[in-house]
Amino acid sequence: MNKYLRISVLSLILSLIMLNNASSQSPQSAIKDISEIRIRDPFILTDEANGCYWMYASSAVQMADNKTVGGVVVWKSKDLKRWEGPQRVFQVPENNWITGNVWAPEVHFYRGIYYLFATLNSDIAWKAPREGWPKYLFRGVQVFHSDKPEGPFLPFSLKPHTPQDFMALDGTLWVEDGQPYMIYCHEWVQTVDGKMNLMPLKEDLSEAGGGSVRLFYASSAPWGKNNAESYVTDGCFLYRTKTNKLLMIWSSFTPEGEYAIGIAESSTGKVAGPWRQQEKPLFTRDGGHGMLFRTLEGRLCLALHQPNSGGRERAHIFEIEDAGNTLIIKKEITEVKK
Repeated sequence: MNKYLRISVLSLILSLIMLNNASSQSPQSAIKDISEIRIRDPFILTDEANGCYWMYASSAVQMADNKTVGGVVVWKSKDLKRWEGPQRVFQVPENNWITGNVWAPEVHFYRGIYYLFATLNSDIAWKAPREGWPKYLFRGVQVFHSDKPEGPFLPFSLKPHTPQDFMALDGTLWVEDGQPYMIYCHEWVQTVDGKMNLMPLKEDLSEAGGGSVRLFYASSAPWGKNNAESYVTDGCFLYRTKTNKLLMIWSSFTPEGEYAIGIAESSTGKVAGPWRQQEKPLFTRDGGHGMLFRTLEGRLCLALHQPNSGGRERAHIFEIEDAGNTLIIKKEITEVKK
């Protein structure tokens, strides 16, 4: 039996048992206005076949023995304003390399399969701490798969796709000339100047298909924090414009300390770059970790969370103009109630 098939079968049995055991721990399903849902790093998948949207969010699972493992839930909507859920779609297998909180879940439909890109965290240190600095903890991106957008999502193996000695996060999928890639952030905690990295994936996204290369550093953005000891890279997402320009939106902080979204563009139109930063950021009002999607009617939209802290984070959705060489925010289409 193929090793990935064997792991998937065993993981399916384990996941179904775990999801059943955790079902009583899941929040009660309800229909809520988008303003009522606290969420960071929202990711929206448009489901044309069923005429709906799926919005994925991190949600830890409290096990019967009081152990907490990472998990993901999904909300479903017909209009982007009213959402039904949450429904649990994933929890980290208890024998995974690490089992802590999930950050920035993304679900991509590729070649008939739904793939969950998840940043997994731990409280396990791999290096002695530095005074006045966040702890060096194991953190990486792992990819899971399902035949349905509502899961359950299963592992290919029990280890990360990103290098295990990297503090990696916020992986996203890009396919170019038939080759799938993961673009991810190499954490500023480890590198000081955060990196944006590119890594090829195997055809079925089961594991890395080669080593990582650096696309750019966070400090290359003219709109970013200046004269700082550290520079953050967060929340990358790629988009090809109507004029065939390849853009990447990603988040960092402005000199004023606002969480923001900037735009990078590939000089060659290829994902390998080289990449240059556009002077003007896309969004600067203490919101970020954006992603782009098309509505059922074909409108281009940006989803992000705002504000960036304080327990008040909400998903905001903006209609976007594709200007050919850049992106422009037109209007918010889901006003969040104060």
